[in-house]
Amino acid sequence: MNKEIQVMIKSKFVKKFKQGYPLLFQDSIANPHVLQKEGEVIRLIDEQRNFIGKGYFGKQNKGFGWVLTTNENEQLDQALFERKLSLAVKKRKKFFDDKDTTAFRLFNGEGDGIGGLTIDHFEGYYVITWYSEGIYKFKEEILKSVSNVVDYKGIYQKKRFAGKGQYIEEDDFVMGEQAEFPLIVKENGIKFATYLNDGAMVGVFLDQREVRKRIRDYYANGKSVLNTFSYTGAFSVAAALGGATKTTSVDVAKRSLSKTIEQFSVNEIDYESQQIIVEDVFQYYKYAGKKHHKFDMVILDPPSFARTKKTTFSAAKDYPKLLAQSIDLTNDNGVIVASTNCSAFDMKKFKAFIQQAFKSRNKKYSILEEYSLPEDFRTIPQYKEGDYLKVVFIKVQKG
Repeated sequence: MNKEIQVMIKSKFVKKFKQGYPLLFQDSIANPHVLQKEGEVIRLIDEQRNFIGKGYFGKQNKGFGWVLTTNENEQLDQALFERKLSLAVKKRKKFFDDKDTTAFRLFNGEGDGIGGLTIDHFEGYYVITWYSEGIYKFKEEILKSVSNVVDYKGIYQKKRFAGKGQYIEEDDFVMGEQAEFPLIVKENGIKFATYLNDGAMVGVFLDQREVRKRIRDYYANGKSVLNTFSYTGAFSVAAALGGATKTTSVDVAKRSLSKTIEQFSVNEIDYESQQIIVEDVFQYYKYAGKKHHKFDMVILDPPSFARTKKTTFSAAKDYPKLLAQSIDLTNDNGVIVASTNCSAFDMKKFKAFIQQAFKSRNKKYSILEEYSLPEDFRTIPQYKEGDYLKVVFIKVQKG
């Protein structure tokens, strides 16, 4: 049994943890000096030394570790991980049974009871992402749990704990058989080329599955579509399959060109009939504005933070300005798909950003529908920051 480090929680935060808040944050700790080595089992106590919960010490950008159980007699061992993983598998049964979708999230961190850990499924292969050195110390127990609970072809891993949550490029493949890349997965019948061994991002963001389906099935037909911060062009592929007259994909990364061509090609779409532009989105907006380019649909899904040669962007500060520029490029009665994965603000604040942007352009709008994380990205009400995705379909009204 691992030695437990006694972490005393300040009195004003005790209720918060007793109600199920899972993240150990710096301001809540009365004796932070006891936290020395990541991966240590921590026992949370109040100032009267009453038990609150157990977890592990692990630094990531969000805090100092996670609470995994409020049962004083439960150990942080392989049995605990296997129980939580088994429950997660049961809750994803519909995804395992869905032949049209073969890529989904199997285990979503604190939403499934283990903060700092995610596991994604890709056509029988699994990718485990470790978000701190602390959770990585439990690698053997967690790998054994995965082996016992799911049938797998192969397992890959991503380490995201080298300074500021960056990816450590090593040890991608862990066990089983190695996949042949690109590994083609399906999402509501759309095909995506993925690379489980190629850095932190594999080729498609799984949390936008429902949004892509909605664009394909309902919004894209007969429309011209601008997809900004397009990455590998997944939104553009969905729009093209939905009958868009033309898609324009813009991303500053040079590799976005070949990656987007590949995604169109695996779906048997003539990429030469689409437009793929490698350019800073902020500069493209200036160019498109001067040329009076307009689109029926603009997809705006920037990273929470981005820095290019000429621009620094922070979603928490700069989203209204970027959205206002998107309004300038959208036809009357057109639709903007405004999206953000920034956890620093909630949907209410995001809607205030939308209002601010339209007011700055003296334009009226209506909200058509909203999306947050899909059901495989499980969250808990006690940790609202975990429900980070906010997507709003906005109609730009005429006049």
